[in-house]
Amino acid sequence: MTIFASTTFFKLSAMASAMVMALTACGGGDDPVLATQPFKTLANVQPLVVAHRGASGYLPEHTLESYTRAIELGADFVEPDLVATKDGVLIARHEPNITSTTNVATLPQFAARKTTKKVDGVDETGWFASDFTLAEIKTLGALITDAERPQQFNGLYKIPTLQEIVDLVKARRAATGREIGIYPETKHPTFHRQLGLGLEDRLITALNAANWNSKTAPVLVQSFEPGSLKEMRAKGLTTRMVQLIDGDDYDLKTGKISYAAPYDRPYDWAVSGDTRLFSAMVTPAGLAEIKTYADGIGPWKPYIVPIKGAVDAAGKLRDVNGDGKVNYNDASSQPATTLIDDAHKAGLFVHAYTFRSEQRRLAFDYNKDPKAEYLQFYRLGLDGVFSDFPDTALEARSTYLRELGR
Repeated sequence: MTIFASTTFFKLSAMASAMVMALTACGGGDDPVLATQPFKTLANVQPLVVAHRGASGYLPEHTLESYTRAIELGADFVEPDLVATKDGVLIARHEPNITSTTNVATLPQFAARKTTKKVDGVDETGWFASDFTLAEIKTLGALITDAERPQQFNGLYKIPTLQEIVDLVKARRAATGREIGIYPETKHPTFHRQLGLGLEDRLITALNAANWNSKTAPVLVQSFEPGSLKEMRAKGLTTRMVQLIDGDDYDLKTGKISYAAPYDRPYDWAVSGDTRLFSAMVTPAGLAEIKTYADGIGPWKPYIVPIKGAVDAAGKLRDVNGDGKVNYNDASSQPATTLIDDAHKAGLFVHAYTFRSEQRRLAFDYNKDPKAEYLQFYRLGLDGVFSDFPDTALEARSTYLRELGR
């Protein structure tokens, strides 16, 4: 269920948040039964589950097979990251550099295409989508990028175009009657603009052709660069838009986000000389500014629930789980910030990224249970999650709904 389909939800009574006691028919029961309670989300609807790059925990990311699996699992939205080919076609890849997400490095016919390009001010070496025509891209096979995930599908699936993803979602909507949507991101829009392959006009054209250019369309458009969202708004895109908010790393000793280029600020800010960090976006003034051009924010999770490690008497981080390493899995979640409430006060919904199930990606206090993390965020009033494992996100949401008596 999506935030644009709120009429399908139960109406809330004036006493929805009260606790009531119900007796069994025999008169001897005294177990409390929870009355239907309101959601804490901005629109008072259940939180969305967005399949991050499809069902990327199970299949190679950004493939039709991955998106299809996510839809089968019940995801509300599928998320294609968009880059452009040499001939100007929008395709789904996490980055312009396709070295790690495809088998291009193994194909001798493309060996000479290996090059170095500057992406957001940083030199990257590899193979880039912008040096390949769509026909050439279609000869590549997609790879799963996490060594802990299933590897048997590597190279089997092709890279889809945005149009193919739109066609898939429309077909699944018609077949299932479900409100399934797409959540495209303009990836490195300044990089593409500098190549003469602007993403914004191409995305607007595709959404117009799909008859999905409206506030009520099953579309959410996201970007880390405010200029990309503002440009699309100025050019007539009326879908809901989301400002993504990044950071470089965790400082496990302090529990704070650290900032280093290119993850310290939107790259269009860097180019224009704006020295603010992403952290400026989560202040009341920053949220008010975002509200002028977007409908929601997509923050990295620690902006909402910080993570902090345990420190010994010598000031060193402790190996809490006893595995001989000190890392994220030894840290514990800290009291939540006010970001969700602050964003809601500004009229912005909040979709956080990225939720994953591998133990190494879970804080120690979640006790190896990824659903514990989802539940913590759902209970805070988060409006949506980006998840590599949409089935787990949905299972946790079902638990949360039962807590609310729904």
